[in-house]
Amino acid sequence: MWNIPNTITTFRLFLIPIFLVVFYLPYSWAFFAAAFIFWLASITDILDGYLARKLEQSTPFGAFLDPVADKVMVCTALVALASYYQSMYMTIPALIIISREIVISALREWMAEQGKRDNVAVSNMGKFKTAAQMLAIIGLIWQYDSWMMYLSYGLLYIATLLTVTSMLQYLIAAWSELTKNRV
Repeated sequence: MWNIPNTITTFRLFLIPIFLVVFYLPYSWAFFAAAFIFWLASITDILDGYLARKLEQSTPFGAFLDPVADKVMVCTALVALASYYQSMYMTIPALIIISREIVISALREWMAEQGKRDNVAVSNMGKFKTAAQMLAIIGLIWQYDSWMMYLSYGLLYIATLLTVTSMLQYLIAAWSELTKNRV
């Protein structure tokens, strides 16, 4: 169970409280450090999956923990950002992204119970959404300059659009199962 990919995933979970503490520190370097921590967590997400495949160390524990770590890290960052910015331009996309994660997690669990998990497997659009989302969050945390802020907001809205689109794709793929009349 404690192979390299699972250890990296666990490390990502360990970074969450550190990220939050650093995000709220009253120092000029805090946002850069918090952005770096979020970036590091994002890199570990890529690394653990790659190593699990490359080293043939995929485990049921890792398959469970990896998406949990991803969602908790992203949701934590989005809530912190919505709290910091206190703007509907941040809060609405954050709420949409978090809501989609809850809906799709529930849908995947339900489809797995139906033996149809492959119908809602991760798609390429989900990967693009994740990349746009991670870059947007890093930029919105760091707040380096106005150019970065505009780019980050743009990426956040692209991620939000991809979030809604991919959610609709997953729901359409599962629709026949969701609407079956079972006795």
